[in-house]
Amino acid sequence: RRDGSRRGAAAPGMLALSITAVHAVAGGAGVFTSLGAESPAFTSARELTMRRLGESDILVSEACLGGMTWGSVQSDEQEAATQLSLAWDFGVNFFDTAEAYPVPLAKETFGATDRAFAKWRRATKMPRDRCVISTKVSGYNDRYTWMRESGEGTQLSKAQIRESIDASLARLETDYLDVVQLHWPERPLALTGPRGKGVAGEESNTRDERSRGITPIHEQVEAIAEAVEAGKVREWGLSNEDPAGVLAFRAAAEAIGLRPPAVVQNAYSLLQRADEYSLVPEALEPNADRPAISYLAYSPLSAGVLTGKYTKGAATDPRKGPKTRTRLGMFRGYEQSFLQTQGPKAVAAYVAVARKHRLKVTPSQLAIAHCASREFVTSTIIGATSTLQLAENLQAFSVEWDQQMEEDVLEVYRTFPDPWRVQVRGGG
Repeated sequence: RRDGSRRGAAAPGMLALSITAVHAVAGGAGVFTSLGAESPAFTSARELTMRRLGESDILVSEACLGGMTWGSVQSDEQEAATQLSLAWDFGVNFFDTAEAYPVPLAKETFGATDRAFAKWRRATKMPRDRCVISTKVSGYNDRYTWMRESGEGTQLSKAQIRESIDASLARLETDYLDVVQLHWPERPLALTGPRGKGVAGEESNTRDERSRGITPIHEQVEAIAEAVEAGKVREWGLSNEDPAGVLAFRAAAEAIGLRPPAVVQNAYSLLQRADEYSLVPEALEPNADRPAISYLAYSPLSAGVLTGKYTKGAATDPRKGPKTRTRLGMFRGYEQSFLQTQGPKAVAAYVAVARKHRLKVTPSQLAIAHCASREFVTSTIIGATSTLQLAENLQAFSVEWDQQMEEDVLEVYRTFPDPWRVQVRGGG
């Protein structure tokens, strides 16, 4: 296949786990309740498809486990270890972290996700070459002064990229990183806010000032090239980028003989599909003059709202908002920004679609299976705050996406096109 898919190549496990086994891991907690019943897809088994990252020789599972909650109030180190072992047994070999994680970003928890992953790998004696680790260097922010030894805010200068990579190597207890991404762009972009207030990649309406200046793209690429040459980084990529940005990084890499970015990692879900109509065809798909770049989709559940758990309460009555342990409750104004859009109505419609297909999917599985069924998506990044949530999410990769599901989802999308963007300040 064009994206380098290989069914069964080097898969560490099979996508199968009994309800008894999950209960044992999760301490006997109840079964899935997204639709008021056990997940109908729970007992199916299929080996995860392995796919190539860009034009590299790195093979990753179609499911990637994200650790942005590990070490936070949502998931401690023990929960992280349990999730990692469960994902590995399902066949996941691809793991996503970032120097700034967990979220919300804070001095007290900075780097905890990396440390949790390293502790798990040490405890399980996991051979380094059997897992693929992707991490990220923080972009420009004057508030995140605790990440750098100098005490200044983060930015993508050569010195800070070097410092970030070295620190990540130390925390992750490894001598190389499979993928390093630039977490968010150096230049001012409108990445947050409701649809219609600027799309990801456009210059911010407020034109945020950069008091310490903006590092030119060619200097950012030169720093990555140095790390690749030193053997610290195998491949590199971008996150939260737009077509113009990706093309500019492609050109800068070509100018110095560096391989183009292997990946772009952006938010993609049933509520946020703009990339498939712009970024992918304009900047990622291969042609005679450029190689392919893999698309990694994060937040397929759109901060959890596509689970349907907010359709009663938070999504209908602002007085019954989510607790602070949930994504919507973690950030000031985040829940309200969701309620003020067409997002709640769109979610309710997608939950209705899942109910129609309840013999196959829960609302969570519908959202993840849709994402995984897109030809341009190389790997879908999933996360959870509990083992049972993770097991339900992993089972989505066993769902056979059919034409009726496609048509039902498309009908909702035509009514509520891209109603809400999941990105939030401080949310990684």
